[in-house]
Amino acid sequence: MNPEEIVVLPELKAYIDPLTLDEHESLERSILDEGCRDALVLWGNILVDGHNRFGICQKHGLPFKTVQNERFQNMEDIHLWMIDQHLGRRSVSDYQRGVLALRKREIIAERRAAAAAAVNAVKADASTEAPWEGDVDPAVAQALANTPKVPDQALDTREALARAARLSAGQVKMIETIQEKAAPEVVAAVKAGELSLNAAAVVATLPVEEQQAVAAEGADSLKQAAKRVRDAKKKPKAETPASTEDDGMEAAPTASPEALQARVTELEAENERLRLQVQTLQELLAEQG
Repeated sequence: MNPEEIVVLPELKAYIDPLTLDEHESLERSILDEGCRDALVLWGNILVDGHNRFGICQKHGLPFKTVQNERFQNMEDIHLWMIDQHLGRRSVSDYQRGVLALRKREIIAERRAAAAAAVNAVKADASTEAPWEGDVDPAVAQALANTPKVPDQALDTREALARAARLSAGQVKMIETIQEKAAPEVVAAVKAGELSLNAAAVVATLPVEEQQAVAAEGADSLKQAAKRVRDAKKKPKAETPASTEDDGMEAAPTASPEALQARVTELEAENERLRLQVQTLQELLAEQG
């Protein structure tokens, strides 16, 4: 394909974190020495994979090969493919892999919800009558055929996310905390390798304004802030809790056995409701298969 015909979409180019300056320079040296060995992946004339290689080849007037991926049906398919490609690359950091796995979980959850909604809409239609030939209601099969394909991986537990990202469940939890609570400056420090996942997750528990103020002083200040937060959470070993008579305050009331049992019952009911939801979705997806 003529290079001028290739379309570079900013949303795809920015979907995966860019290479560091050192990584980009290393790739450029490799291409100058050995040529562009890996083909660029296209969907039609849209560049899907190989943005850095394409830019380097354009800069130096070097030839390159292209390959079409005809399995993509929409932009979400491309996102899922890009995520899977980068999850398998050693150069991707732990934080990046965790973020990519979380993105994949969001896409899968949205597709499952869309499939369930489509099936429920068909089943609610009074015009759908049984019996029909075969094991699957043809109206349901048609509805599922018109919705984006749901990947086999559910990624609905932290353990499943950890396996997909080649991380521990604890690391995934830290990344979730960073994604939800960390200031952009803290995230930037993690991406730059200046701050560990553990320290960043601890700092992310501070108010955003405080995170930003500490980050402005540099990576060492962020590490010190993480240490202060950890130390503040530690319970003194040698000291015993002060009596309520000494400070003039009444002890907090403890929950009664009846209240605790009621809470346990409530949680068990919630767990059963979630289990039924998962079972329903699995049955729907089985019909799709």
